Amino acid sequence: MQPSPEQSPHHAYPDHWEADVVLRDGGTARIRPITTDDADRLVSFYEQVSDESKYYRFFAPYPRLSAKDVHRFTHHDYVDRVGLAVMVGGEFIATVRYDRINEQGRPASAPADEAEVAFLVQDAHQGRGVASALLEHVAAVARERGIRRFAAEVLPANNKMIKVFRDAGYTQQRSFEDGSVHLTLDLEPTAESLAVQRAREHRAEARSVQRLLAPGSVAVIGAGRTPGGVGRTVLRNLLSAGFTGRTYAVNSAFAADQATIDGVPAHRSLGEIGEPVDLAVVAVPADRVPEAVADCGEHGVQGLVVLSAGYAEWGAEGRERQRELVRQARSYGMRIIGPNAFGIINNSEAVRLNASLAPERPASGRIGLFTQSGAIGIALLSGLYRRGAGLSTFISAGNRADISGNDFLQYWYEDPDTDVALLYLESLGNPRKFTRLARRIAAVKPVVVVKGARHSGSTPPGHAVPVSRIPDATVSALMRQAGVIRVDTVTEMVDAGLLLADQPLPAGGRVAILGNSESLGLLTYDACLAEGLRPRPPVDLTTAATPQDFRDALAEALADDGCDAVVVTAIPWVGENGEAESGDGEVLATALHAAAAAGPAKPVTVVHVEIGGLAEALAAATSTVAQQRPGQASPGRPAAAPPGPRPVGAAADPAPGAADPGAPAPESPAPRAVGRIPAYPAAERAVRALAEAVRYAQWRRQAAVPGKVPEFLDDTIDEPAAAALIDALLGPDPDPRGRPLEHDEARELLACYGITVRPTLPAPGPDEAVAAAARLGYPVALKTTAPHLRHRADLGGVRLDLDGESALRRAYGELTDLLGKPAELRPVVQSMAPRGVDTVVRAAIDPAAGAVLSFGLAGAPSELLGDTGHRLVPATDRDAAELIRSIRAAPVLFGWRGSAPVDTAALEELLLRVSRLVDDHPEVVSIALEPVVVATHGLTVLGASVRLSPPPARTDLGPRRLSNY
Repeated sequence: MQPSPEQSPHHAYPDHWEADVVLRDGGTARIRPITTDDADRLVSFYEQVSDESKYYRFFAPYPRLSAKDVHRFTHHDYVDRVGLAVMVGGEFIATVRYDRINEQGRPASAPADEAEVAFLVQDAHQGRGVASALLEHVAAVARERGIRRFAAEVLPANNKMIKVFRDAGYTQQRSFEDGSVHLTLDLEPTAESLAVQRAREHRAEARSVQRLLAPGSVAVIGAGRTPGGVGRTVLRNLLSAGFTGRTYAVNSAFAADQATIDGVPAHRSLGEIGEPVDLAVVAVPADRVPEAVADCGEHGVQGLVVLSAGYAEWGAEGRERQRELVRQARSYGMRIIGPNAFGIINNSEAVRLNASLAPERPASGRIGLFTQSGAIGIALLSGLYRRGAGLSTFISAGNRADISGNDFLQYWYEDPDTDVALLYLESLGNPRKFTRLARRIAAVKPVVVVKGARHSGSTPPGHAVPVSRIPDATVSALMRQAGVIRVDTVTEMVDAGLLLADQPLPAGGRVAILGNSESLGLLTYDACLAEGLRPRPPVDLTTAATPQDFRDALAEALADDGCDAVVVTAIPWVGENGEAESGDGEVLATALHAAAAAGPAKPVTVVHVEIGGLAEALAAATSTVAQQRPGQASPGRPAAAPPGPRPVGAAADPAPGAADPGAPAPESPAPRAVGRIPAYPAAERAVRALAEAVRYAQWRRQAAVPGKVPEFLDDTIDEPAAAALIDALLGPDPDPRGRPLEHDEARELLACYGITVRPTLPAPGPDEAVAAAARLGYPVALKTTAPHLRHRADLGGVRLDLDGESALRRAYGELTDLLGKPAELRPVVQSMAPRGVDTVVRAAIDPAAGAVLSFGLAGAPSELLGDTGHRLVPATDRDAAELIRSIRAAPVLFGWRGSAPVDTAALEELLLRVSRLVDDHPEVVSIALEPVVVATHGLTVLGASVRLSPPPARTDLGPRRLSNY
């Protein structure tokens, strides 16, 4: 909505202040600046506010707004006077206003940096977190306009408003003056205010998903009069699943006397139902969806599942239709799954919701599954069903125009029915937020991701995603840093999900292998080595092994303190007539279950070849479970005591009496509850799933003790000097494309952060080269700085250890004879550094993922093999250490083949300094230190390039808002 010409023509309407937000109860609202066109809305809004709330706002009875008030509250200059409104259904439900004031509390203009702020929330919407969301947004607006403090006068009885200010997390002062509470808030974001903001974001978004997954009533809009069709299919699936709420069929084509469809009430519109409807499943053609959405919004529906196709996946016209769908739904406070969705499933016995096109509700289980593709969703449901796995929830988001995987991560974080989150993603709408949320949930529950559409330009047409310059390998590294288990295929995702959902996490990578096939055992052994595990020599039970032999061998392996996990391999045994028999898989499964139940909590997997019924029997949960030992963790679940997730790698319980050598031995260990034992048709698949569990468990153990940034860095960093230099280099009117720094400029900026770059002197001719060497001191290096030859010693562009004038002149002549004229080569002279390993340190800000710190060895082999590690900025001491060790060539740094180890501590410090520089100054959009020669003691930075640019927008640090549509 644009302002009229009467409204502050010298300050354009700030449309970037508009935002959709999720409120505490899960509903949505729109925040936008108030304009001169809002007079009628403002009056209507004020009439619906109680006399008590008006009194709290104006400190006196104030039944109605005067014409002067309406003019004042709708005319703003968007700098010194700003008003924001919260809207639902096209009407105001709350407003906030600030006026810039001077030290005496009187109206002022910039550069005064304090403003008086006042809120008013409709009584019917109080308690929904409206004022808290408004405070975040008006504070961001104020900071943008140079305001650093808010002052507010609140009556002592207005506890709700006082609590809003108190709980915001900003630094504040309170005093009691003239019968009111005077509050002053410092608007500079703090760690506490950011934590409060993200906690509210989590609560609101989780609640918005819960409203969709656990509705009290569902209406299927577009349920046909005759069997068949999408709407009728969903209605049938709802009924077949035994949905515990009320179900309605809605179709404008129903006859007036149509009473029921498939036994449920049939109506021509939602208005005919006469009762609240929580969730609407929309299955009508795209051109009829707006009418259906309006009907839903006007009758208080809380959320939509839009199965209809014909949106962004159909091109430009469809993209606009999709944007309008989201705008319309959010204007009524509703969230959307879809469009072009396959549907949602909630297996909770309290809900039993199958609002999807899946013909059967999958078995109940501990896995939450999110997919952006309906086809992949069908395949995953089928695969999990065949493997005997159960789901807690299933979501197919289609074009994910609104609700995305991030929202479901928020929900699953505290969902007691979900132990493992599986996500098939074709795009990351908000990579920074995904990484943040994934790290938090991975600390308590595994997150397994398959990322489709990896290559640039192959993003599904239905998805709006930010531009990213980082390659897929970097995305994978950053996911690993956040604890996400990223796999390549949906098969691997199911394999890993089955193990993580039903088996305890391994304490380490020591693997016992046993079975009745020596060959299959050796294949498993090799697979373990390939995945970085530490297998023990396979135990061959021979083909004559009985189920009891398997049980005894498994019990022995589990009891061994040198074993962290067990892989059981099984092939059909040979009968008395010498022919192979598949045997009864149920007998072997029972034996394995019994051994696992009696032993310590360690993961067990089975590799089988054509043993009839074994996989199905292993997938079946044990029907009778003996009493669990105190503190013994059940598969995939937290220990009974103490509460909370079982510590990863916790040692198995000692046998009763073990602490007292004189105590009598127990009769037998008490068996524990055991979940499904995952079975795999190939050793490689079982071992890969186990290896992912081992790596994830190691990450969990490390995440329990967060890293830090050494305090001594603060004493050697001059942040104000760097800020002043950056401002001077960019100038008052910086080029939005940015600018690369000259060599001396880069050296000066890096020096502010304790990073010394060895100087280089230009050598446009041999005489200048000799003069430069005399100034620097021999021995020196002569190298070109032409872009196509930079750091390419293999092309002859670098000459080292030149110990005198004659050697330098000779090298200069050879260089120009070989590669071209000095003007093209741009030679420089630099003093020699101590011998060491050449490495590369880089940092860059990606528009989508944020700042990324990278490390690798210098040279073509590393570049060709993509052997580079990555971590998100800001990096901790642990991140720096792990980054160095994450590359495949890392052994070169630690004494490979008898060479002397280099000073990795100095390298870690350099990485931390680069991280701090980029984190402190977002104007530094890229840094490349190449080469960094790491010697036995210390290191030398020989080359540096830095690029500055106006800082990109940081939406992740701003107020809460839903992604643009």
